[in-house]
Amino acid sequence: MSRTIDARTVGWWWREIARRFGRAKLVFGHGTHDAREEAAWLVCHVLGIWFADLGSELSRPVEDSEARRLERFASHRIATRAPLAYLLHEAWLGGHRFYVDRRVIVPRSHIAELLPDGLRPWVARRGPKHVLDLCTGSGCLAILAALAFPGARVDASDISSAALAVARRNVAAYRLGTRVRVIRSDLFSALRANRYDLILCNPPYVPSQEMRALPAEYRAEPRVALAAGSDGLNYVRRLLFEAGDHLTPGGTLIVEIGANRSALARAMPSVPFTWLATTSGESLVFALRREELAFGAPGPRRSDRLRRRRTAH
Repeated sequence: MSRTIDARTVGWWWREIARRFGRAKLVFGHGTHDAREEAAWLVCHVLGIWFADLGSELSRPVEDSEARRLERFASHRIATRAPLAYLLHEAWLGGHRFYVDRRVIVPRSHIAELLPDGLRPWVARRGPKHVLDLCTGSGCLAILAALAFPGARVDASDISSAALAVARRNVAAYRLGTRVRVIRSDLFSALRANRYDLILCNPPYVPSQEMRALPAEYRAEPRVALAAGSDGLNYVRRLLFEAGDHLTPGGTLIVEIGANRSALARAMPSVPFTWLATTSGESLVFALRREELAFGAPGPRRSDRLRRRRTAH
C-alpha cells in the first residue's frame, strides 16, 4: 500500500490491506480467521458498510479522509500486533456488537452460539428465571443470555473491576440495566447464597507453558483473563467444587474450557461431563446438572464434604 494515500475503490483497499496483513504474518483469532476476513472488518468499520453489503460496495470510490483512516488503522495493526478489536473498540459475538478495550479479553466464546436455541434440552422451554455469567469480562455472554431469555434476571460477575467498567458500558448500551446486574466477585466468593437456574462460564484456561508461547496479539489481552495454572484447570476445579451450592435443583452449569478436555478427563474421571456440539467441535464446552456435581458419590455433595474436611483441619 502506497504511503501516498490514493482514494481508490472499496475493493482495492480490501485487497491491499489483506495483502499487507498476510505479508506481515499477523496472528488472527480475535473475531476473524485470516487476513482477508480481518481486512474486510476494518474496511466495513471505517467506511460504515454492513458486512453483508460489502460485495455490492466494491466499486465505490473511497474518499481521501477515509483512505487516511484505513491507512492509519492498518499500519497500527501491523506495527503494534494489537488485536484489531482494541484499535476499533468493537467486537462481534453472536451477531451483536460490543465495546472492548485492553481492560477485557476480546469476546470469542463458543457458548454464544448455543444461546439462540435456548440451550435446549438443558434449559426448560419456559427459560431460566435467574442466570449467572461468571468471568463476564465485557459482559457479552450476560447480555446475550438476557436477550435469549427475556424473562430472566442475569448476574454478570468478574474479579476485575476494570473489566466490569467495560461490562457496565455494554449493559447500558443494550438498555439492560434493570435485568443485568454487574457484580465484582472472585468466582462465587461475593455471591453468598444466591442460586441460579443456569450458570455460564468462560473462565481462564490457558496452561502455563502455552502462556509463555502466546503470540503478541494474545499477550495484549489481560493475563488474568487467560492464565490458569500448569494444566489450565485452576479455575475449572474451583468452579466444579463450588457451583453445586449456587444452582437450583435441576439447574445447569455450562463451561467452556478450550483445548483442555483430555486434561479435565484425567483430573476428574468420575464426573459425567456432557460435551456440547459447536461449530468447532464437541470438545470445547461441557454441561453438567446440579445433581451431577455430586460426582456420583453418596451422601452430601462433594463441595459440602470438601468444605467440612477443610474446616476440620
